[in-house]
Amino acid sequence: MKKFAIGLYVAVTLALMVWGFYQAIYVAPEDAMQGEIYRIIFYHVPSATVAFLFFAISLAGSIGFLSFRRSREEWAQISDAWALAGAEVGVVFCTVVLITGPIWGRRAWGIWWTWDARLTTTLVLWLIYVSYLLLRRYAAGPQVQTLAAALGIFGALDVPIVYMSNRWWRTQHPAPVFGGSEGSGMAKVMVHPFLWNMLAWAAWGLLILAIRFHVERQHQQNAAAEAQEALESA
Repeated sequence: MKKFAIGLYVAVTLALMVWGFYQAIYVAPEDAMQGEIYRIIFYHVPSATVAFLFFAISLAGSIGFLSFRRSREEWAQISDAWALAGAEVGVVFCTVVLITGPIWGRRAWGIWWTWDARLTTTLVLWLIYVSYLLLRRYAAGPQVQTLAAALGIFGALDVPIVYMSNRWWRTQHPAPVFGGSEGSGMAKVMVHPFLWNMLAWAAWGLLILAIRFHVERQHQQNAAAEAQEALESA
């Protein structure tokens, strides 16, 4: 039953990805101002949204680890696995944001990059979580998980700053499409393709996240078993 459910989810996710691509490329009309290049929005914005979601999961996992590390070891390790998986997959999607953004900006603004508030805070967010992953990969010692949890919490503080940056400051980045000032929004004929892609990329991201969490839990369990064998043989 479990294998069937996983297979069904994978099939639905792949179908959503194909449908989302069709909606973005063939259903959504050409933008009157930007032409075809605006279609990056169907990948750029969902990737940013999913990255924020996974950094939030990493934040929750980091808080959970610090809360349970002295009282419930199993819960602490599960929380840490979610924290690492969320950070890792979040960095992947944030990388997509930082790649698609300049491609869009080069055509729309005539420049690849500008150090405005939205772009700079997004780059800082990416650098913090890359640092988190480097810490987890190369540091050693009993305090690595604790230090990583603290860094993960610190990094998550930048997420609301990124989100609010083009509301708080005047930026080169476009104003918010949804929930912005009067006159903001998206043409109705573009909304459905946009929402389909939001759903598709969220489903795809959650699939990758679940796989990464499972791999990390297996790694934790193998490490615990090896440590126990070492103690018994000593």
